[in-house]
Formats: sequence, C-alpha cells, structure tokens
Amino acid sequence: MAGPLTGVKIIEIAGIGPGPFCAMLLSDLGADILRIDRAGSVRDSFPDQPSGDLLNRGRRSLGVDLKSADGIEAVLKLVEAADVIMEGFRPGVMERLGLGPDVCAARNPRLVYARMTGWGQEGPIAHSAGHDINYIALSGALAHIGRAGEKPLPPLNLVGDFGGGGMVQALGIVSALVERGSSGQGQVIDTAMVDGASTLMAMFHSFINAGAWNLDRGTNLLDTGAHFYDTYECSDANYISLGSIEPQFYAELIKLSGLEGEDLPAQMDRGGWGAMKERLTAIFLTKTRTEWCEIMEGTDVCFAPVLTIPEAYEHPHNVARGTFVEVAGVKQPAPSPRFSRSSCEIQCPPPHPGQNTDEGLAAWGFSSEEIQKLRDAKAIA
Repeated sequence: MAGPLTGVKIIEIAGIGPGPFCAMLLSDLGADILRIDRAGSVRDSFPDQPSGDLLNRGRRSLGVDLKSADGIEAVLKLVEAADVIMEGFRPGVMERLGLGPDVCAARNPRLVYARMTGWGQEGPIAHSAGHDINYIALSGALAHIGRAGEKPLPPLNLVGDFGGGGMVQALGIVSALVERGSSGQGQVIDTAMVDGASTLMAMFHSFINAGAWNLDRGTNLLDTGAHFYDTYECSDANYISLGSIEPQFYAELIKLSGLEGEDLPAQMDRGGWGAMKERLTAIFLTKTRTEWCEIMEGTDVCFAPVLTIPEAYEHPHNVARGTFVEVAGVKQPAPSPRFSRSSCEIQCPPPHPGQNTDEGLAAWGFSSEEIQKLRDAKAIA
C-alpha cells in the first residue's frame, strides 16, 4: 500500500527548521521530494553513515548552484515536472534568484508555490530577521506561557516553527492540491509563522473574550494555575503530569492521591488552588515516579509520567503502537497520522547535501548527457 501522497512531486529549496519539517511530513505521506541544497555545501565524498538531521529524512538531495544560470534553468526544468515548490527565504529572495512565482507559473501553471516566512510576505517587518520566539511573542502566544510570577517560557520552538509554520504549510499545500483538482490551476501559499501561531491560540481568544481567562500567567486552568493541571516532582526527582479537569477525573485524582474523605475546597474554587497545589506537591514527593505509575497509570486520573526522549522510546504504550522506529540505526518518530488503507513510511534516511544529484535528476527526466553538461558547467555539485 502506498502513502496517500504517492505520485505528488515536490521541489524543496533547502532551508532550516520548519521548511524541512514540512517536507518530512509530506515525504512520510508518500510524496516524491527533491531537496535543492547549495552546491557549495556538498562534500567531495560522502560518509557511510546517513546525515544526522532527521528533518531531512525521506527524500533525495541535489547540489545545485543557484547563482548559476544553468543551475537556475535546471531547477526550472524540474518545476515543469513538479506539483509543488516550497521555499523559506525572506520575501524577494526567490525573485532575485530568478525562481519567483511568476517565472515558475509561466513554466507550469498547475504549480503550487508554497512560501513560508516568520512574518509573512508583506507588512512593516516582513523583511526583518526573526526566530520562533519572536513570532510567538508577536502573535500573543508567548505572553500566556509560563508560571505565576515568572517570565514567559518559550515552549521549545514547537508553536511557531513547527506548529504555526511547518504543520500549517503542509495543510496549505495539501489544500491547494485538492483545489487544483477542480480549478486546474496552481496558486501561491503565504505561510507566516506569526499567523499560524495566532491560529493555534483561537481557543484562548474565546476564553479572553468571555472573561474566563486572566492575563496574569500561571493563574488559569491550563497554564499551571490549577493544581489538577500541572506537573509534580516525585521522591526520585522524576516528574508526573496531571490533567484531571473533568469532575469525574478529578474525583479519581482525589481518591488515588489519598485525599478522599477530607474537607477540601471545591475543585473550581480558585481561592483554594494554591493550598491544594501545596498538598499535592507534598503527596507526590512521598513516592517515586514508578510507584505513582503503578497507582495511577491507566486510570481515569488523566495521568502520565513525564518522560525524556530516551525514556519515551521504551514506554510500553509507545512500543505497542510503534510510535518510534529505527532507521539506519537511529531511533526517531514514526510517520503520523495513520491511515486504514494507505501506508506511510520513512522512504530513506536523511541524505548528505548533494548526495543524490545524479539519481534525483535522472528520476525526474534528465538524460545522462544533460546531467553531464550541468556538471561540466559547474551548475551542479
């Protein structure tokens, strides 16, 4: 069984972070992706081991000189055979290279042209540098992440780069391909991480508009303000997590933590949250994480141990589901989501830049003579 995107051909102009992540998702779903790396980044010889950058898994890498007219023409010939081209440069860079949307659309009117930036293609700071922390700050997300009395806490680069950027762009690409099925035309996608992070915050806009969310960090239901939605340290310095929001789940927490029968404040009495958090902090420090797992894991407390990545590899639930797989000796997340008829798989380990130049060009219709001419012109690595 093939992946649901089998037959879709994508050109990825090499970038970092959210762009490769988006391409990884699409490759795992079956797309045939050629990654265009800079010719100057290509080694004279390649190690026996694959690249260690898992975001680049599942696709071929071509080394192309994008400052060469012959190199640009080679990419444009690939565009003629592609369904999608994706890039993550600042606005205007692709146009200066000679690979802007208008040029590419002239070669292939059905092409989906996916652009991803932090700030978007227009706006007062569209051309400024930035990173995930800046995009989620401007979107209104970062201000609400953190504990009471402490400064905002960046949640790695998951919300801007990968959630608001890579995931949103993958959705945009698939949506544009679906629309093309009826219109017969491609279009340009403007994915801005500040926009995507804002979209992820939609529920919290609802809370604020309804007067149900305090602007002070760490005082609300889902931001560690509540004692029943937080992490707690155990006696072995490991941690567990609780998410006992619904009354029936909270009752289970009270029972299994040993507090049943005591005179306790009502669950949603915010005035009692601080005292209850102190009680639970003391209780969870009386046992190891393993002991608490024996008591609460698999119940309706809404409980899970807080695992490191190596620990997550070994958890029985993850093992049973095959949540992580090993490819070329490297443990990594398996493709997701899962389909009843289609089969998603990691097509190959991550290549080194330019490792598949000849193979990739040939697979997309270049003759051996054309490849040699490009090499003689130093347009490819």
